[in-house]
Amino acid sequence: MSLKYLITGATGGLGAEVLNYFINNVPTSQFAAASSKESNRKQFEDRGLAFRVVNYDDKESLKRSLTGVENLLFVSTNVFDNERRAKQHENVVEAAKRAGVGHVWYTSLAFGGFKSDSKASIQLAHLVTEQLLEKSGITYTSIREGIYTEAFPIFLGWYPDTQTVYLPFEGRAAYTSRTELGEATARLMVRGGYENQIVLLTAREVLRFKDIVDVINETTDRHVELKFVSPDEYVRISANNDQGGKPAAFFKGVVSWYEALRDGDGETTDALMADLLGREPKGAREVIRELLSKDRDYTWHQNYFNREGNSVIQR
Repeated sequence: MSLKYLITGATGGLGAEVLNYFINNVPTSQFAAASSKESNRKQFEDRGLAFRVVNYDDKESLKRSLTGVENLLFVSTNVFDNERRAKQHENVVEAAKRAGVGHVWYTSLAFGGFKSDSKASIQLAHLVTEQLLEKSGITYTSIREGIYTEAFPIFLGWYPDTQTVYLPFEGRAAYTSRTELGEATARLMVRGGYENQIVLLTAREVLRFKDIVDVINETTDRHVELKFVSPDEYVRISANNDQGGKPAAFFKGVVSWYEALRDGDGETTDALMADLLGREPKGAREVIRELLSKDRDYTWHQNYFNREGNSVIQR
């Protein structure tokens, strides 16, 4: 049975935002939601939505689930292990090819802008996946999604009672609202085109870490300090004091994020997102102020590695 759109990651943050746009703007007969767990079926079918199980670790079930799909939203997995992540993504690409998927829309990440030489560990599996898609012969679009503004606590290592933020380098990025990224991604799929291209979805305001700390202080009347220390000192301080229980290995890995942002990997912006939305995307200052005005003690779930089901990969 042919299906025009299949939205994977429908229980995750970005996928849920894409799905919301489809629910409000596309006939329900044209799309289905998907997640890796059969137990999620009822919540979608109770809303009158078709549902498919898409388990990136199960090659055979992947082929069955992707058969008849014209447009696949391929939401990247949220595991921390890059090797496992790359293998899961390889399974999806192979299954999509075998199932004859018409167009794969892959949610990549915006480190490096349009270039494919970022050394940030968080970007590496995305670059591998883009290479797999290119070599597969499948029609694809790699959507390099801007760094989520909502995730600012994990980039700062900030919690509601944090008094001093320690970082190894200053860096700049065009942080972008995940809610608006979901809408823009959905609009991109509906618009179509962009075959075998990399596209970049970002807001156009670029902030430093210092700017974000200033917004926290201005909005909540806090007095958070920002201190830059050596990479080794950053890892030691963070591993010994992190409230979220993230291991030292995580902090060693994210040093590469800060190096990349220091070197300009987060600064590239593009007009496509504004064109898709029909308006300028919200700048990070505005979004952070909104979040903290609504909840002075705002937290980001992925900052807490010790909470069940969490990881530390943007999704």
